[in-house]
Amino acid sequence: MKHWIESATKKFLRTQKPMAHETNELDWKSQISSNKERLTEHLIAFANLPNGGYLVYGVREPDGALIGVTQEEVSGITNQLTNLGRDAIEPALLLDIAVVEVSNCNLLFVYVEGCKFKPAHKRGKTIEEAWIRSGASTRKASRNEVAMMMLDSKAPQWEELRSTPLLTYSEVLDLIDLGVMCQLLEKPIPDSQEAVINFLKAEKIVILDGDGYFITNVGGIALAKKIERFESLSRKMIRVVRYKGVNKSSGTIDEVPGKKGYAAGFEGLIDYLKLVLPHSEVIEQSLRKKVSIYPEIALRELVANALVHQDLSIMGAGPVIDIYADRIEFINPGKLLPTKDVDRLIGTTSESRNEILARKFRDYRICEERGSGFQKVIQVVELFGLPPLEFHELENAFKVVLHAPKRFSDMSSIERVEATYQHAVLQYYSGQSLTNTTLRVRFKISEKQRNQITNLISEAVLEGRIKRRDEASGNKFAEYIPYWA
Repeated sequence: MKHWIESATKKFLRTQKPMAHETNELDWKSQISSNKERLTEHLIAFANLPNGGYLVYGVREPDGALIGVTQEEVSGITNQLTNLGRDAIEPALLLDIAVVEVSNCNLLFVYVEGCKFKPAHKRGKTIEEAWIRSGASTRKASRNEVAMMMLDSKAPQWEELRSTPLLTYSEVLDLIDLGVMCQLLEKPIPDSQEAVINFLKAEKIVILDGDGYFITNVGGIALAKKIERFESLSRKMIRVVRYKGVNKSSGTIDEVPGKKGYAAGFEGLIDYLKLVLPHSEVIEQSLRKKVSIYPEIALRELVANALVHQDLSIMGAGPVIDIYADRIEFINPGKLLPTKDVDRLIGTTSESRNEILARKFRDYRICEERGSGFQKVIQVVELFGLPPLEFHELENAFKVVLHAPKRFSDMSSIERVEATYQHAVLQYYSGQSLTNTTLRVRFKISEKQRNQITNLISEAVLEGRIKRRDEASGNKFAEYIPYWA
């Protein structure tokens, strides 16, 4: 049964009691009108409702008695309404039909889907040629009502678009990893087909259409069992490329493409990175243990950032992780949003061009609260004694560089100043200030090198990266904050 039939039938039955009456969402007719203009206006009015509406044929007016429809009438009504919805209305309407038996009488239900780009209006006319439902009747919309519909209307996001042709229920489950999805959400797998479909629909993974289903882009990109089976998404799979040295000219060790959707394959990707990245030995409870020289928290946050903040509208491009001997580069298609500045990425409010995908990652506990990602990365970068994180805007991409551990004495002047700035930002968002002492702790150096840190702070001030919190304070106990604070 088509997904909307049960709801439509219940709405219709409610119009029969206690007295026959029509509603804004449902109008019944004995037969199709010969007045095409008026029919067009009815279709427009239903399309301008938030959730669309229904026309029911085979019901006598005005008493609501059921008289039924013939096969010939069904064909004629269907053809005429379909043609009007396609040719006379802008944007073209999506109509679905079903013959439903009610009290031993066959009725034709026509479902007019709510228009996403409101207002629906007469083709070739201005948007003021729009109609709405009011008081169970159809009337022309006022200018204010047209304006309100425009405000409430929005273009569909990339994640909401369809990534597959029309599928059966079994085909959907063959493509989407329902088990992993439920595991990530910490929910049991629904126990019936209807419950599964309602669950997937609520999660924006599928779109219901008549007797079949479309998988959305976010459903495919996040939960595909094999992303290569989604023709429109296969080029967006993440790739991990390992190089022999410190640049591309050194040659590659291997290139491994992601096989699953971003969420379905996330843990596997992190496990792979931990396996192939350089390790160091540590002693825990008298036992030697190999651990990655790159903190796992940083890997998780930077991979998630590249996946979530890429520009998904760029065709034929996906995120790339380049692994060199001395660093990892996380590259995603698309530049920073115009409202973002490279210097202000740490700790500021998150803003994503892919809000649905970002919300899925939070729901799946891959990401945590908004805006905390880079702040957490900087924290573990300091804890592990790594050089500062690097941010680079490329021609049509964005790159974040995570360096391998490096002693203070081996860092360049540029790295030291940038590390000082990032430490000042971290301290500022923790309600504290940068001092000579906190910066020595960050670089893991001793009191003997206080003068070196004093000189570094002076250099960072001179370059405009930090400033004194209180210009009147003495040098010995001076506190510093980011230049923009």
